[in-house]
Amino acid sequence: MSRIVFVHGIAQEVVGPESLLAEWYPALCDGLALAGGDRPARDEVAMAFYGDLFRPAGHRGTGTPELDASDVEEGLEEELLLQWWEYAARIDPRLPGPQDRVRLRTPYPVQRALDALSHSAFFAGAGERLMIGAARQVRRYFTEPRTRAEVRERFERALTDRTRVVVAHSLGSVVAYEALCADPARPDVVLVTLGSPLGVRNLVFDRLVPPPHAGRGRWPASVRQWVNIADRGDLVALAKDLAPLFGDRVRDVPIHNGARAHDVRPYLTARECGAAIGGALAHGSHGSC
Repeated sequence: MSRIVFVHGIAQEVVGPESLLAEWYPALCDGLALAGGDRPARDEVAMAFYGDLFRPAGHRGTGTPELDASDVEEGLEEELLLQWWEYAARIDPRLPGPQDRVRLRTPYPVQRALDALSHSAFFAGAGERLMIGAARQVRRYFTEPRTRAEVRERFERALTDRTRVVVAHSLGSVVAYEALCADPARPDVVLVTLGSPLGVRNLVFDRLVPPPHAGRGRWPASVRQWVNIADRGDLVALAKDLAPLFGDRVRDVPIHNGARAHDVRPYLTARECGAAIGGALAHGSHGSC
């Protein structure tokens, strides 16, 4: 009966819930300890796992089929890669940006974006397949209704009547937000989003269900408190502050994750994250949820 439910993000298709928890649980405990909170029992923490839904089918070749710029679909995939590039160049002046045509080898925007991102601090050393695959999972979530429903169902199954806090990373924050909006009768929970893309206009925010109204996202009725935590260097969380879009009840918290800006583990070990989760657990232990 889980008091804490984790929701992972992209690129987890070849792992599983237990292997992810083996990485996330110690980081959770470290963050709670820094914030002066109590360590939860291992069986009080669950992972809403959906990565296998994106696992590619087997094929006769070896390894994973390679992807290159020609495989990037127009629309969401292309625009997401271009926005990541634009933001990466904005925070790193050494990186050529979309307006810098002199220092780049190719005139094609998608290939230029991939070339630049491969030299960014965020995607350093990553191949084109990984970068394209990341954008593709976001596109599939929003454009494949069956996949979207199956992902949300995995999250809903992980919740229990004892769940007091949902900790959602990356695309997982979109999953948690939509599912919690769809279930207003659920007992109040605290939502902690880490490296969330929920505020990315056009590509994510405007595709949410329920859709925004008059430029504002709906507040999930079952959420009594929402803490959004983002690192400045996190390219996935292009919009660091969610309060302007979802209301002043969102508490936006900036942190520094070092070189691994989007990695969930430095997010979880941060004192600020531990304080948000610990506060939710303490509130629930007094029976006020």
